[in-house]
Amino acid sequence: MKIAFIGGGNMAAALLGGLVKRGAAAEDLYAVDVNEDARARLASQLGIRTGAAADEALRGYDAVVLAVKPQVMKSVATSLAPHLSTQLVISIAAGIRASDIARWLNGYRRIVRAMPNTPALIGMGVTGVAALDDVDAAGRTLASDVLGAVGETVWFDDEAKLDAVTAISGSGPAYVFYFIEALQEAARNLGLADEQGRALALALFAGAAQLAAQSDEPASVLRERVTSKGGTTAAALASFDAQGVKAAIVAGVLAANARAQEMGDELGKQ
Repeated sequence: MKIAFIGGGNMAAALLGGLVKRGAAAEDLYAVDVNEDARARLASQLGIRTGAAADEALRGYDAVVLAVKPQVMKSVATSLAPHLSTQLVISIAAGIRASDIARWLNGYRRIVRAMPNTPALIGMGVTGVAALDDVDAAGRTLASDVLGAVGETVWFDDEAKLDAVTAISGSGPAYVFYFIEALQEAARNLGLADEQGRALALALFAGAAQLAAQSDEPASVLRERVTSKGGTTAAALASFDAQGVKAAIVAGVLAANARAQEMGDELGKQ
């Protein structure tokens, strides 16, 4: 497969690097970016061809990945439109709905919208994906192959669900880092050195996540197994419940979902 990228930032670099690791030939990858330094970095690190602007060369590719900031998507789509024939267009821009991209592409509808997250930078991401009806099974497979280069993909029949994906896994790494920060602060208050608190918190999250991933039991059961009646874990969880921690987390995710919907409305007005 021949894949072109418009935008050469961190997520594009992660996807390109993942594709190379999976066996994609450097000559089958192409990146367009207005920033000369970004082009030089990708060419140096991956050996791929780069360009400064969308042009007729894009017609020779199977898919074009739009990896640009949401605020410039309309102008990027406008510049891309003349060079589309049968390519699959994959957008990883937050908040931009596929129908709006189609409108900016003069009605072109072979479009997949995706919401990756930052663990993709180390090949451990998860990406929510939805496609317009014009994308066939082969197009969906191609999108899965491209996006799967940096982790898992989860497909949705309803694109509107990607707002929830944004709220849960797209923004989710920040929630995890927030909790890690809190654990490190607690460790500091308990007299542990910063490097000790960091080591404990990071190993805790990595190990607990793997335990949950490898278990058939729901998280609630795993939690109960760690919680002895009248013990230390029970004391901590009772404090969390008294202060409404779980409810606050749920409310925060719902707030992120509402903001994702608002962003889609705002950006779609362009």
